[in-house]
Amino acid sequence: MMVERQTVNDDLRKERTTCTFNTEELTNFIDGGAKNTDKRRTIAKFFLSDPRFKDDVPVTYLSHQEHYEQAIRKSCIFYKKIKEWEEISNTHIFEIYDVLWTSGLDTAIIKQNVPFNVHSFMFLPSLIGQGTPEQQEEWVERAFNNSILGTYAQTELGHGTFIRGLETTCTYDPENEEFILNSPTLTSYKWWPGGLGHSCNYAIVLAQLYTQGIHRGIHPFIVQLRDSETWMPMPGIKIGEIGSKMGMNSVNNGYLAFNNVRLPRMQMLMKNAKVHKDGTYEKSPNEKLTYGTMILVRVLIVKSLVTSFLMQSATIAVRYSAIRRQSELKSGEREPQILDYQTQQYKLFPVIASSLVYVCAAKWLWDKYSAVTAQLKKVDLDQLPELHAMACCLKAVGTTDASISVTSCRLACGGHGYMNCSNFPNIYSLTTATETYEGENTVLLLQTARFLIKSYETIQKGNNVSTLEMMSYLEKYNSLKQSPWTTTLDCMTNAFFQVAGSKIDDCYFTIKRLIDSGMAQEDAWNQTSIKLTQASEAHCRAFVISTYVKTLKTNQFSPELMDVLTQLGELICAQWILCRLGDFLQHSNLKPINVHSIQCLLEDCLERIRPNAVGLVDSFDIPDEILDSALGAYDGNVYERLLAEANKSPLNKEPVNRSFELYIKPFLKSNM
Repeated sequence: MMVERQTVNDDLRKERTTCTFNTEELTNFIDGGAKNTDKRRTIAKFFLSDPRFKDDVPVTYLSHQEHYEQAIRKSCIFYKKIKEWEEISNTHIFEIYDVLWTSGLDTAIIKQNVPFNVHSFMFLPSLIGQGTPEQQEEWVERAFNNSILGTYAQTELGHGTFIRGLETTCTYDPENEEFILNSPTLTSYKWWPGGLGHSCNYAIVLAQLYTQGIHRGIHPFIVQLRDSETWMPMPGIKIGEIGSKMGMNSVNNGYLAFNNVRLPRMQMLMKNAKVHKDGTYEKSPNEKLTYGTMILVRVLIVKSLVTSFLMQSATIAVRYSAIRRQSELKSGEREPQILDYQTQQYKLFPVIASSLVYVCAAKWLWDKYSAVTAQLKKVDLDQLPELHAMACCLKAVGTTDASISVTSCRLACGGHGYMNCSNFPNIYSLTTATETYEGENTVLLLQTARFLIKSYETIQKGNNVSTLEMMSYLEKYNSLKQSPWTTTLDCMTNAFFQVAGSKIDDCYFTIKRLIDSGMAQEDAWNQTSIKLTQASEAHCRAFVISTYVKTLKTNQFSPELMDVLTQLGELICAQWILCRLGDFLQHSNLKPINVHSIQCLLEDCLERIRPNAVGLVDSFDIPDEILDSALGAYDGNVYERLLAEANKSPLNKEPVNRSFELYIKPFLKSNM
């Protein structure tokens, strides 16, 4: 984004002199080490320096078709550069994808989302995770080399998160050793897969398998959708784009239906369940292995998108608030920076804190996923339920928090935050989409609740859950209520566990009481579902806080950075407690007389964090090209950038628009 002067705004420059810690130390921690920071910056420079990604006209002024076509052009360049970097650096391609997605480079370059992302993050992992060695040999290299482009077709017009309810059928014909794929109803049309509309020629399709006249449940199949030379739909394939959406319009989400589409037997992915030539069905050792791709994507959403959107929003809003001066704090004095207002700090500083607590939670979740994946290779499924439960609730609570935080940051920037050139409309549309895709959040919280109730039932039967890392607190949360209240991080963390344990206990005995009174178990569950989602959220927040506190205790931070990180931990604890005060008064050792101390702690944290606010967002180390914001650039030249962006409007290409002669002038004359 070009402006007339490049000197740093005086207010922003002064803010950076008040920072009390080494920003590079925090940057290195977020990246997982100094080497990772260097690698990320090198990769960012390699991609962002390519002039082919630059836009003459902002994407907001393009038509729907132009936007898609530009995204495809850039995506093809983008994926070629990924292969170039893989060869230059000898880096595994999934490591490159991880850096690109986590840093937000892909969306920064395409100016929305990459139409081929589902190919990289769902299609390819499904081939690796669900295919036999022979199937991997057939398909994986072609997918790695992008000689085929794939998507992941699960969600249907009538069913989403409830996978068992999908209606697409795939019936085995032993005489021809083929499967016959059909969409028997309108609601069985596949709906939403990214890149499906016009961008991909293959798909992993989830369908109900029938063999030997028996329904075998959901299984994955690899299906060619379009001819590789002409790109025309294959026989029996009905395909198209679903149309314009609130955002992510470059993703090219599509619809798909099948009419007696025949597949060779080996196009059912058979690493787990198998269908033999004669139609004999060999059951998977665990049907949940089929859902591995969904767990991976939920993990990636927390690891990459939640933290990225939080950090981008905080960076834009804090920098803007440091240079924006408004109103009179003291009569006769210069208008203050709006960052000096306590209400502004309350909108923004918890977003900084949320960014870092979710960074720590995401690190735990990724490590857990990696460990469980290694165990699955040995057919050890013991830790899979806990991973699934934590991926569900972290995805649900994290994306909800991120959407609320993006809105808070946008509102903190006033009217300027509403402009597309602030990048808030784009960030918000991307963030709120995560609340729905790869599992609607309420449904995910209820999935976590099933695991929580099952774990609590285990304890009630006299067994322990010590093998479950995040459930052991259920055996001791009640004893924590005897401790006196203090505003230390340890005490507040214990309070979160007290609330979570008490809510799970309440749900368990409510369901038991309803069943004992004669109610069906399913009805009892539905009757308790509000409290169950609240218990899952409480469990998630206890996990997030405890993981952050454990991170502070187990890492060797400098005293200066430790002080700031502790303040941020205290702030987010205080905010979350005050926002759910009734829960803590009812279920923890917090007493009404202690509430004042929480409010004082929150206000004190805001004051102590204030000198480091700009330094903290600088530590997120997000290049201007990724922020793509007139309000949040490193130099703080907001007003010059806003005017420059305004002048890019097509309406400003000429002093008088033709509508004057066509409509306004005749209208004025008719009223004379």
